[in-house]
Amino acid sequence: MSTPIHEKQWPAKEIVEDFSELRIKSPLTHVITNIVVTNWTANILLAAGASPAMVIAEEEVADFAAIASGLLINVGTLTSSDVKAMRAAAVAAQKAGTPWVIDPVAAGALRFRTDFAKELLDYKPSVIRGNASEILALGGAIGGGKGVDSTARSSEAISAAKELAIRTGAVVAVSGETDYITDGKDIVGVPGGHPLMTRVTGVGCSLGALMASFLGIQKDPLRAAVSASAVFAIAGFRAGQQSKGTGSFATAFLDQLTLLSEENA
Repeated sequence: MSTPIHEKQWPAKEIVEDFSELRIKSPLTHVITNIVVTNWTANILLAAGASPAMVIAEEEVADFAAIASGLLINVGTLTSSDVKAMRAAAVAAQKAGTPWVIDPVAAGALRFRTDFAKELLDYKPSVIRGNASEILALGGAIGGGKGVDSTARSSEAISAAKELAIRTGAVVAVSGETDYITDGKDIVGVPGGHPLMTRVTGVGCSLGALMASFLGIQKDPLRAAVSASAVFAIAGFRAGQQSKGTGSFATAFLDQLTLLSEENA
């Protein structure tokens, strides 16, 4: 039996306010992400108005995480050396009070990354962002993921997301046809976007990075995650209306983020 969804309506005014502030303050965002999406993620943050820094050396991450406005840790192409750097960054962020986001890519599909993603939860991320299968896996259920892709709908992970939020103290954002974001009490649904968003590498990963950027200007993690998801949904919808395929969509998506930024400058 599916769990009834009681969604909170989020004021559009607050999303506009957050995006305007992001553009003005250009928060320094420390991004530790997978090798497949590094360049794309940096361009996404620049288009939105944030300031990305892809600092990944174990010898540097702790110092940088402590001075950044927000941090993303994405375990997509995890290696043994990455584990050391990511752990050091998470420890430093927790100690310094830097808000951070974990993106547990493909958690549930492979034991090594699943165990490490669960370990990172001990360092108190502000936001956990993943697809339904990943959130189900972190919540202790069998996620059923296919590599980095989800085989479950976002609505199927709502109960697990709420329980995970209560257990960890983090906001949990489940990406899908509709994004569902919860702090364990309230659930906010963010519809929109476009199907082509699932056909371009790194869209979900860069959403986690944008959430980290919003955390740099918005102290409420729920509001920060909702604002980031809403911005992505709007840009994705607009990009989809003018695209002929995945290549033109990727370009249009960056363009639409830039145009949205200028609208809120």
